[in-house]
Amino acid sequence: MLRLYADEQFPLPVVQRLRALGYDILTAQAAGQANQRIPDDQVLAFATAENRAVISQNRRNFIRLHQENPNHAGIVVCSKNLDWDDFATAIHQTLSNYEMLTDKLIRITRLSGGQP
Repeated sequence: MLRLYADEQFPLPVVQRLRALGYDILTAQAAGQANQRIPDDQVLAFATAENRAVISQNRRNFIRLHQENPNHAGIVVCSKNLDWDDFATAIHQTLSNYEMLTDKLIRITRLSGGQP
């Protein structure tokens, strides 16, 4: 299963649902990286060093980082979705198409039933 690194704003209920589906997800909180205002480029560098793809709702900054340097362990950017089950399902449906995320930028959008 894919190895992910959830940045500190990523919703914990979605992390928990993805773990139940078998994903290996390290959170910023568990890594001791929360509440430190770590810049996104350093978040990406940390995830890459850990051989994990970043998963974040901070689309703009991580898309820019991918464009500036596409060599990383992967970036998964997600639209905001307050329906945790729908959110986790959309992520799982998209990521199940990949064996590896190295150097890839993956965009996750809401399923039709998700809340804005």
